[in-house]
Amino acid sequence: MKNGVLDRLKRWRPKTTFLLVLVAVISLEATALVQYFFSNDGIRKEAFLRAEGQLDATTAKIMDIVNQVEAAVRNTEWIASWAVENPDSLGAVSLRLVKDNPVIVGSTIAMVPGYYKKKALFSPYYFQEPKTKQVIFKSLATPEYDYPQQEWFKKPIELSSGYWSEPYIDEGGGEILMTTYSVPITDRSGKIAAVLTADVSLDWLTEIIEGVQVYQNSFGLLISRGGQIMVAPSETLIMKKSIMEAAESKANDEDREQFLRLNKALLSGESGTMQIVENGVKNDVYFSSMDKTGWSISVVIPDKEVYKGLRRVSWLVKLMQVLGLSMIILIIRLATKNLHRIQAINKNKERMENELHIGHEIQMSMIPKVFPPFPEREDLDLYASIVPAKEVSGDLYDFYIRDEKLFFCVGDVSGKGVPASLVMSVTRSLFRSISAHETLPDAIVSQMNNSLADMNETNMFVTFFCGVLDMPSGVLNYCNAGHNAPVFLNGKMDVLPVLPNLPLGIIKDMAYKGQEVEFKYDDSLFIYTDGLTEAENLNHEQFGEERMKAMLHPRRSAQEHLQIMQKAVEDFVGGAARSDDLTMLFIHYKNIRPHEQNWKITIHNNLKEMGLLTNFIKDIAKEKKIEESVASNINLAVEEAVSNIINYAYDKDYVGRIDIEAFKHDDSLEFVLKDSGKPFDPTARAEVDTTLKAEERKIGGLGIHLYKSIMDSVSYTRKDNMNILSLIKKI
Repeated sequence: MKNGVLDRLKRWRPKTTFLLVLVAVISLEATALVQYFFSNDGIRKEAFLRAEGQLDATTAKIMDIVNQVEAAVRNTEWIASWAVENPDSLGAVSLRLVKDNPVIVGSTIAMVPGYYKKKALFSPYYFQEPKTKQVIFKSLATPEYDYPQQEWFKKPIELSSGYWSEPYIDEGGGEILMTTYSVPITDRSGKIAAVLTADVSLDWLTEIIEGVQVYQNSFGLLISRGGQIMVAPSETLIMKKSIMEAAESKANDEDREQFLRLNKALLSGESGTMQIVENGVKNDVYFSSMDKTGWSISVVIPDKEVYKGLRRVSWLVKLMQVLGLSMIILIIRLATKNLHRIQAINKNKERMENELHIGHEIQMSMIPKVFPPFPEREDLDLYASIVPAKEVSGDLYDFYIRDEKLFFCVGDVSGKGVPASLVMSVTRSLFRSISAHETLPDAIVSQMNNSLADMNETNMFVTFFCGVLDMPSGVLNYCNAGHNAPVFLNGKMDVLPVLPNLPLGIIKDMAYKGQEVEFKYDDSLFIYTDGLTEAENLNHEQFGEERMKAMLHPRRSAQEHLQIMQKAVEDFVGGAARSDDLTMLFIHYKNIRPHEQNWKITIHNNLKEMGLLTNFIKDIAKEKKIEESVASNINLAVEEAVSNIINYAYDKDYVGRIDIEAFKHDDSLEFVLKDSGKPFDPTARAEVDTTLKAEERKIGGLGIHLYKSIMDSVSYTRKDNMNILSLIKKI
């Protein structure tokens, strides 16, 4: 297919190129138009949201002042009700209201005409002088200022409730532009006796409205209940014209009609948005009304300000389109040259993927993957899995049984990809070769570390857990080299204690320390790499130890544990890319080995006592009716093992004891030899090559070879400073 594309490219003519460029031009222009449409819509919505936010914020500021004034007046009403019966106290109430409330610039308690028989009109007024800020007294009960006819006096009495007046110049009072909040005051009989007022200067309103600037050159307007312009950019409009008068002054009929529709919406207390055109200039008006006062606040935004950025971007897009077309023409010319190169790259990529796949298959073939691995054994349930993050893995696991001991390991190589996989392969090979003649995990790990440190030119290291489980006794010797501590399930769920040994390959000749724990029937060990606990989902949350432990249950099989754990990780990770290899090994110890009978004897490290051992074995054979030939072989094997202990376990002049215990199981006879002599593992001794002539063989080892050949199982462990050797013969 790629060759066909290349052939067609070679046959291209100028006409074909022209058609391709034409299609590109149409596509680019269509794309630009679609983008412009959606951008225009998005910008308009953004402008609406910004204006709406400014209106809400500004309204909240204004209503905060309004609420303060109303609260101050409400808190003074009861005092005013009391004071109307004490005319001399009225001025003190108003004075206190002004002094205690910075937003109130003046106040009076204006009595209803005729309420006081001796005073037809009575209205003591205190106000704050605008320049000096001093509180000054004056009386509003003058012929020049007929307060009973003022809106602030009549409306609250008419409505029997609080009332915000239209803005006005208080010519008889503070001589400033203000609005008044007034409430009717009743006496004890419930009769309206006076009106309590709070005058509020509109200077603060001007500051707030002038701060409303959603875009550059946008401005705010504040309209009173009656359509009076309270705040505007031009001072010539403030309290000079109503909005209806401003609309009627428009010369253009269409402009006048638009303004009239807007004014109607404002006077009706509506909220919304409207576009008006004045002298060919589009303006977006966003408006809303305020409760209590009946005022309307508006934000006027010139259309060119809203879309100024979009127009600039539009010109930039056109320039980019021209550049893009130029690039398309250049790319077409280069396409034919690059196609061969792309084909070569694809071939190399396919070859590399092939090689990585082969590498993966080779790597996976190095680890055990047939389960159950020991179908003939009823004392062990074991399962392991490895899920590489890439084609090849830097994790490893391995296990096998030698001399009734389960040797196993789990490791994690630092780094990823091919280098890590090569180190993994070397690490697994070292484990197999060294554990073939070493029994203690600390010795295995120490030798592996020295070998890896010698060849570690890339400064890579391996976290490693190595264990040797003695199947008859259940004693686990282990050594941890910087790996995650396994989970030990022994009736409860504990983290296996591990010493802080360094990972493998960092420093040569490190003194690795081993540890020991005893397995009982039904105990389990779960070993894993950090690809389990550190698996991340799309929110970069880690799977963690708590989720891991929640998946472990003593009643599940080893295979069920790993399958459930892997499913839980996959569900948790979801669509996130796997960043690390995931390796798990689960060991379930099931050795019950019930016995019908046992016999005991103790001798000392003296060959003269071997006769006691011979009689001990004969008595057992006779009691259990064991064939004479089988009994003879058992006797030969046990005597050879005891002779080795007598000759080599203790110093020459030291009298040491050897405890021998025999167990009769369902289908076998087991002898357990215990001594407190020097540590010695006969199972770790190299096999004797019996094909060589006597003079060619190394001295020693024939006795061990003998009893290992006779018995069906030979295992060794050291516990509590005791050598423990188990010899089992099926009968």
